[in-house]
Amino acid sequence: MDFAPSFALIAPELLLIGAGLALLLVAAWGGDKAARPMAIAAAAALFGAGFLLVPGLHLGADGPATLAFGGLIKVDSFALFAKALIYLAAIGALMVAPAFFTSAAAGTERVMRAEYPVLVVFATVGMSIMVSANDFMSLYLGLELNSLSAYVLAAILRKDTRSGEAGLKYFVLGALASGILLYGMSLLYGFTGGTSFTAVRAGLSGELAYGPLFGVIFVLAGLAFKISAVPFHMWTPDVYEGAPTPVTAFFATAPKVAAVALTARVVFEVFGAQIAAWQQIVMFTALASIIFGALGAIGQENLKRLLAYSSINNIGFILLGLAVANQAGASAMLVYLFIYVAMSLGSFVALLMLRDDEGALFETFADIRGLSVTRPAIAWALLLFMFSLAGIPPLLGFYSKFVVFQATVEAGLIAFGAIAIAASVIGAFYYIKFVKVMFFDEPAGVVTGKSETGHWALLGLTALIISPLGYLLTPSLSDLADKAAASLFLAV
Repeated sequence: MDFAPSFALIAPELLLIGAGLALLLVAAWGGDKAARPMAIAAAAALFGAGFLLVPGLHLGADGPATLAFGGLIKVDSFALFAKALIYLAAIGALMVAPAFFTSAAAGTERVMRAEYPVLVVFATVGMSIMVSANDFMSLYLGLELNSLSAYVLAAILRKDTRSGEAGLKYFVLGALASGILLYGMSLLYGFTGGTSFTAVRAGLSGELAYGPLFGVIFVLAGLAFKISAVPFHMWTPDVYEGAPTPVTAFFATAPKVAAVALTARVVFEVFGAQIAAWQQIVMFTALASIIFGALGAIGQENLKRLLAYSSINNIGFILLGLAVANQAGASAMLVYLFIYVAMSLGSFVALLMLRDDEGALFETFADIRGLSVTRPAIAWALLLFMFSLAGIPPLLGFYSKFVVFQATVEAGLIAFGAIAIAASVIGAFYYIKFVKVMFFDEPAGVVTGKSETGHWALLGLTALIISPLGYLLTPSLSDLADKAAASLFLAV
């Protein structure tokens, strides 16, 4: 077999693997002193890998030519779109890390560890394999590579109790979810006689027996954990609160994109012949995530924990597009993902800028009282992100919800969409609470520290994207999302 075409298809992954191995050697010899240059090198490698995606994104990539290594990997337009978002989110997580790990928030570990950029790179490689998987074996390989890196990232502050607790919780619950997913995959293999997506889809055609149905349910349950959808969301608030904030920003963006893209590929390409078997499950999960994410956030005082429930809420809206079970719904889901990454990354960057003169970080509502007086730029940026997350026009967050609701209504799921719209109103309460505390309460006066240029650049860029000027991106974004969604429904 000639592997040259296959290696050409996975050139971005090969670049990242090479960069990860090189950075690993630098970490071994240079130690933590080399961490900041390593982060810059890792971001450059991710940018280079993203640049390799441009031709396929522009021209579209579909058909048998997208298959690599005998069909184990599929590098189609859908995978390229997801990889581009993952790489951008990973670059953002690398940009904001050095300032955090050298602040007082890191406790006794006031040095950025050299392992951080290495783990981010290898987690990104795992996510790249996830979104390109065309076989349950490659799916599980990518999933575990990402998960194992993520467990260490959550606990990277070894002397911080909260970080260690977050890593342990994530590991235990993640291992349980992986076991559930693996059991579902074994059931599908047993009843269909294959692990490739094509073979499993062929084996699931016709009337669905109870055995393979249980396999479908277990696989969806395992994937629901990875996207923190209700009822498999329980780890999210604790891990988001306890993990270092740059790691939380990473968890809220890149792995979410990878897990959602993987779920979409599985339900459309593997379970596509049995829509009735999974559509109701996804509909319930979507509505439950929207409602629980909104209600669970109301009483939160910790900002990172609140954003964790916001993430659960937004995953519900993303799943609305998946529940539509057609190309328009998949395209709307991808548009929402892009805007969600910008909103989440900007929100966490703003939280990282809540510091005093000595670098100690703050993350509660009490700390941001009267922020509009002491740090007006951060306050106005947070206002933009919170209003966008709430879907208030004319910010781009409104457009993300609009395209999903439009796809839902056009598919005839009017009652389903109406419930989701009504539930979205609940979420507006805690987003508006940010505005009330920052603009109408007496100033706490604790957020007085200066922020790095990289933070301001990333905050400004994400704020610009979700502002009304972001609508200028929508024609190109919709075109790319349509191409990516179309590749999911193209028989190879």
